[in-house]
Amino acid sequence: MSDMNPEIVQEVKRRRTFAIISHPDAGKTTLTEKLLLYGGAIREAGTVKSRKSQKHAVSDWMEIEKQRGISVTSSVLQFNYENHCINILDTPGHQDFSEDTYRTLMAADSAVMVVDSSKGVESQTRKLFKVCKMRGIPIFTFINKMDRQGKDPFELLEDLENSLGIRSYPMNWPIGSDKNFKGVYNRAKQQIEMFNDSNHGQNIAKIDSGDLSDPKYKEMFGADLHQKLLDELELLDHAGDPYDLDKILQGELTPVFFGSALTNFGVEPFLRSFLELTPPPIARVSNEGEIDPNSDNFSGFIFKIQANMNPTHRDRIAFLRICSGKFTKGMQVNHVQENKKVRLAQPQQFMAQDRVVVETAYPGDIIGIHDPGIFRIGDTLCEDASGIKYEGIPVFAPEHFAKVYTKNALKRKQFIKGIEQLSEEGSIQVFRRPNIGVEELIIGVVGVLQFEVLEYRLKNEYGVDVIIESLPYRYVRWITSDNFDKKNFSMTMDTMLVQDEYTNPVLIFQNDWSIRQIEERNKNVKLEEISLRK
Repeated sequence: MSDMNPEIVQEVKRRRTFAIISHPDAGKTTLTEKLLLYGGAIREAGTVKSRKSQKHAVSDWMEIEKQRGISVTSSVLQFNYENHCINILDTPGHQDFSEDTYRTLMAADSAVMVVDSSKGVESQTRKLFKVCKMRGIPIFTFINKMDRQGKDPFELLEDLENSLGIRSYPMNWPIGSDKNFKGVYNRAKQQIEMFNDSNHGQNIAKIDSGDLSDPKYKEMFGADLHQKLLDELELLDHAGDPYDLDKILQGELTPVFFGSALTNFGVEPFLRSFLELTPPPIARVSNEGEIDPNSDNFSGFIFKIQANMNPTHRDRIAFLRICSGKFTKGMQVNHVQENKKVRLAQPQQFMAQDRVVVETAYPGDIIGIHDPGIFRIGDTLCEDASGIKYEGIPVFAPEHFAKVYTKNALKRKQFIKGIEQLSEEGSIQVFRRPNIGVEELIIGVVGVLQFEVLEYRLKNEYGVDVIIESLPYRYVRWITSDNFDKKNFSMTMDTMLVQDEYTNPVLIFQNDWSIRQIEERNKNVKLEEISLRK
């Protein structure tokens, strides 16, 4: 470690980079906003420090998101709290945008899973949890909305285990619920933490803490609730899973926190405990083995591209997760996939739509760099000429397909440009049918709502009206074969052969019977559900 740069080592220690995942409406955006409130990044919940006092949530910046009240894209928010530098990757909760979330989870070091106390683990949470599990990252659970009628806390813990197959350790325990939710008992500190919400969650809640044996609490809660709390804590101590930090860090045990993001109950204790337990940025896997974040050589990978974040400038931003070394504004780096030198002149960090130009950044940080159309998701940038490449980011199989045309043939150029840019962002996948007269575009998406976003964005950002004609296909498989020969390939009637953007041969199917038929007829060909970007 002697040759390590002490500045980089110190800055890596301070950093925490995590994604927040949940099913829609579990309160993820509210929790994100409250963490920003405690970090001093916003003055009061529901508003942002900016010229306009916007009343919509901080992280939902795209117009369509505000109209529908859903997060369509992942946003990146950075703030400081008690000498920690925190990067939150807020992800779309809506299942139709799950692919954006999968990619974002590749850039996170840990995940916070928000669960609605009345609903328990829901379908979208299961999907996202699987991706976290695949990566082996620590998963922290915040059981939200304890101030509303919900399930019994023991039932919620059982649900985590049955639905997700993960053991849990409650870091705190709720005192009452619904309108009687008084606060929590902090098991590590062995103290009661009550919260004073005199202003409906708009400002930081004051915490009144004390010892459970203090008679004032028996009087305050009533004898029944006080006894119930004692009984439940005893049951947890005897029958619950033991606390095990190693298991937490390996993603095998989830620390559980009960609270209410809306009223700020339990938010600050959760944040403090999370920062103590969660690791700073760790080594990342590349073609040259693990890359130590403390090493001097700057490197990182692009996990997201977003066009037109600023409608007046029609710009494209590539989001880069820094993995090692120190970033300085204007530095020249190698774009490994293209084998070209690139100068990073106007790097930015984000607070929803508000941006600041970054002078320096460190491993764990996410920076936005101007993309003149040269970057792709999964590309590696590094300072020296070693040519390290980080693991590819997978392309997930779309489940809905449509032919998309422009209504006005004169606008074909803008139409193609819009389709290409949105495809590079990863929000749609474009397939072409080879060797037919007029080029026909088939668009594949993971969720059907993405067609609505596609239509909206082509009209508003590129001035193009489109016709979207739904197709009956439901499955896609990439063909992996060193010597794929189309002439000798046996197809079924309801299957279509297309090419992806890299001209790889791809099959789209209407049903899984056809998939089995083709596998049986063409033994030399392997069909894959996931494709790694080149």
